[in-house]
Amino acid sequence: MTTLTKTEENVPSPTGSDAFLSVRDLHVRFSTEDGIVKAVDGLSFDLERGKTLGIVGESGSGKSVTNMSILGLHNPDQSEITGEIILDGQELTGAPEKKMEQLRGNKMAMIFQDALTALSPFYTIGRQIGEPYRKHTGASKKEAHQRAIEMLDRVGIPNPKMRVNDYPHQFSGGMRQRAMIAMSLVCNPDLLIADEPTTALDVTVQAQILDLLKDLQQEFGSAIVFITHDLGVIANVADDILVMYAGRAVERGTTKEVLTAPQHPYTWGLLSSMPRIGSDVSEGLRPIEGTPPSLLTPPPGCAFHPRCDFVDQVSGEHACGSRRPELPLGRAAACHLTAEQKRTIFVEQIKPRLG
Repeated sequence: MTTLTKTEENVPSPTGSDAFLSVRDLHVRFSTEDGIVKAVDGLSFDLERGKTLGIVGESGSGKSVTNMSILGLHNPDQSEITGEIILDGQELTGAPEKKMEQLRGNKMAMIFQDALTALSPFYTIGRQIGEPYRKHTGASKKEAHQRAIEMLDRVGIPNPKMRVNDYPHQFSGGMRQRAMIAMSLVCNPDLLIADEPTTALDVTVQAQILDLLKDLQQEFGSAIVFITHDLGVIANVADDILVMYAGRAVERGTTKEVLTAPQHPYTWGLLSSMPRIGSDVSEGLRPIEGTPPSLLTPPPGCAFHPRCDFVDQVSGEHACGSRRPELPLGRAAACHLTAEQKRTIFVEQIKPRLG
């Protein structure tokens, strides 16, 4: 049975601003045969209207779970969600399903990772784009059909008057993703959640989709949450970055801050594992050693400490394996290393790898 409660703790704004979307002390837990999975464990962030927040992390870090919680899409019989989710002044935590249905597709919408599975094979592209428009605006079938044509044209589908009657299998991968974007934006939502929308696309189409999202954001003024594991992609679209590991935020800052002066060992690992143009092809990539922890039994203290190369530089009451580091307000990283240690490690060890 889902428990949806508002946290009693008064968690301040991570950025200190009055945000369009505010998430406070979010916890998401799932009941399984093996026990309770702590998929999200005390997450807080803000997003302003017209801005893009990039959420980065490995598979299983809690990125998609967080955004499914915002949309109210978790199975009510298997999940427990606590905390505070406020969208434009409206409390979504504990909101009835009827209210969530009114908001989904209208005030907030999601672009799913795999358009082929997200789109129904039994209905035309035009019908699937027009259906939420009819539901939320009361438009007629004819008006919804015309709106679908307009949206296909807006996202760059050639000959939209003909293609509106095609089925998803008749579209290429890039065109299906564009159709998904058209469906998400058909009601001009204020919040758009993009869940790795370019993962299955080749780099040329990927760049086109990213440019399209930026253009449409300028046109509609939407706030965007962009979920990805690819820091190269996020560098081109996000204003701010939130790095997640094991259900928690471990680093937060502007895109420039996080990519040029990262402060957390996990972020260092993500950046070091990326291939770079001009690097020595004979030198292998530097993967993060080990595997992500089980969220059934997460490690004590800092969840990243079993994989961290710098654990031996922290001792005493702040030992990584015994005390969980907090993420302070503003530009910050949840790490027990001192500010001076972080600067020294980055300059002497990490920055030379990044070039």
